[in-house]
Order: sequence, then structure tokens, then C-alpha cells
Amino acid sequence: MAKGKILVIDDEEDVREVVRLHLEKGGFNVIEATDGMEGISLMKSGDNLVNLGAILCDIRMPKINGVEAIEVFQKEAPGIPVIVVTGYPDAELAVSLLKKGIRDYLVKPVDREKLLEVVEGAVMAGKNFDF
Repeated sequence: MAKGKILVIDDEEDVREVVRLHLEKGGFNVIEATDGMEGISLMKSGDNLVNLGAILCDIRMPKINGVEAIEVFQKEAPGIPVIVVTGYPDAELAVSLLKKGIRDYLVKPVDREKLLEVVEGAVMAGKNFDF
């Protein structure tokens, strides 16, 4: 039984592959996008708005960068937790994004255990609704 569907957005194919393999071994289904524009399109396609457990998003990408994509995700899918995974750590940007509501900020290369811990926490937190 899959733990949930995760959207991984990164312009580096090798990074997407490593993250996908870690997440699949952890029991998640993974869909991949090469940039923010494709990520937004995938988020809106099919039943992904309802079924995505979390979005992992790089910051530095062509077309639509991570910051711009995150703004769209938070506006159009505020219930889906967003986790930043970047190779260019920036303390000011991290604080700014965390204040805007991203779930976590990870720096590449991400440790497999840390990645799974953060993603599982985000997916579980996203399923706890108070009515």
C-alpha cells in the first residue's frame, strides 16, 4: 500500500532520480517535473490536486523558478505541503519561505533518512483535518 503521491520538481535529472528512488523505497508513488511550469501543470492534472501528499520543489530552475511555483501551489492548492530541496542554501530565503508556509527546507545532497522523515511528516500532517 502506497503512503501517498509525491510531486518532485527539479531541473536536474540525476537529483530527481535519487529522490524518486529514496521515496519509492519508502513506499511513496512519485511523479516528476523538470521545472516549475511543468510542476504546476502536473499539480493541476487529473486527480493530483486531491491526491498529492506533498510537493518537493527545487528553487533554481528555468521557466518558472521554485519561489514562483511555490506561490502558485500555496494559492491554488493550500492543503498540499511544500518542501524545498535546494543545492544553493540561502538562510534569508529559507526564513522567508518558512514564514510563508512551506513545510521544510532541505539542502542537497539530502540524506535518505532525513528526506523520508520530512516527507512522511508532511504527508501525515496533511491528513489531519479538524472539522
